[in-house]
Amino acid sequence: MAVDGVESSAVAQDFVQFALDAGVLRFGEFKTKAGRLSPYFFNSGLFDDGAKIARLAGFYADRLIESGVEFDMIFGPAYKGIPLGATVAAELARRGRNYPFAYNRKEAKAHGEGGNLVGAPLKGRVLIVDDVMSAGTAVRESIAAIEAAGATPHAVAIALDRQEKATENGVDVAHSAVQYVRNQLGLQVVAIATLDDLLNYLSGHAAADLGAHRERVLAYRARYGAS
Repeated sequence: MAVDGVESSAVAQDFVQFALDAGVLRFGEFKTKAGRLSPYFFNSGLFDDGAKIARLAGFYADRLIESGVEFDMIFGPAYKGIPLGATVAAELARRGRNYPFAYNRKEAKAHGEGGNLVGAPLKGRVLIVDDVMSAGTAVRESIAAIEAAGATPHAVAIALDRQEKATENGVDVAHSAVQYVRNQLGLQVVAIATLDDLLNYLSGHAAADLGAHRERVLAYRARYGAS
């Protein structure tokens, strides 16, 4: 199945099904940070037990290996990126690909080891692991921390690419946050699934009372989708 000629991988389709089963992906009417009324909502905080987050890490590992992106270590930005980065590192190690892992604190620690970085020293090409990318703020903060440590921000792995216009100072812009990170910041971005993958899934499950959701998601993409 394809939307506008865009094929969807088996990994992406399985991930959409998994997100629905876990209650992470829901349909309805939800207000986004940008003030838009979205017909779907993706809440990665609901990957909230060991089995779910382990399977989620498996999807990240599948896509990273499939993409061929090369990196030397993993960085998980606070807060959601911390468990994501840790479990992805563990899953890749289970598959024979062992990478150092680090994360940051929101506030620097003044005692003990001090600083705002925890884990392996940041060096080489760094992969940033997070859930979604709305404005790219977390990525820019991660880039600053990585560069300050003398390492190279190289790629970003996310669960879902919403493929919608970003906002700057409350105004819609033509590009998405992912496009900005790719084209302006020069980092590779690997997503487990995209909005196109979600639409492909809905197209293939129209008989399961999902057809109406597909029409609303298509209308949302027509209005806010990034070209």
